[in-house]
Amino acid sequence: MTSFWTGTRIRLRGIEPDDWTGFMRFAVDEEWLGDAVRPPRSAEGYRAWVKEQAAAGTDGDCFRLAIEAVDTGEMVGAVSSSHADPQAGRFEYGVTVGADHRRKGYAVEAVVMLLRFMFAERRYHKCEARVFDHNQGSLALHHRLGFVEEGRLRDHVFLAGRHHDLVLLGILADEFERLHPPTQPPWPPFGT
Repeated sequence: MTSFWTGTRIRLRGIEPDDWTGFMRFAVDEEWLGDAVRPPRSAEGYRAWVKEQAAAGTDGDCFRLAIEAVDTGEMVGAVSSSHADPQAGRFEYGVTVGADHRRKGYAVEAVVMLLRFMFAERRYHKCEARVFDHNQGSLALHHRLGFVEEGRLRDHVFLAGRHHDLVLLGILADEFERLHPPTQPPWPPFGT
């Protein structure tokens, strides 16, 4: 039996205390991409934050998971759900993959797995994402996944010395299901 959380290339798993070096590397990658400029954090700061994340439970349908490569067991990224509103039926998500692991299909597989869970198991209706307009790689990923640009907040964020637009994207559960039908049931039917 294959786990719901294991795909062809990746496995989504809880965050472990030893993942702190991966998150420290992802922060450098995000700054290089121009997605975030923050004051440097110490190694001990990353260790403490990741230890807190590893011990934390989920906050309703808001959680963060590590993306692990199936073939190597290495943590290659992270995916999260946030701002989940069950009454309205919508949530936001985020994904990051380390620079040395991009363009290998890890992000696509992780996002599809997360969205399948949120739409099919948790019964949400819509997923939203926010992407800086200069992050062409992320915008291409979202379009490839079937997200539709729903709006643009002009000069919404100040980053690296200038203002940038924030692109608002969304995908509905039925759109996702049409574009990403399950290839096999994630587990055997009851009674087998």
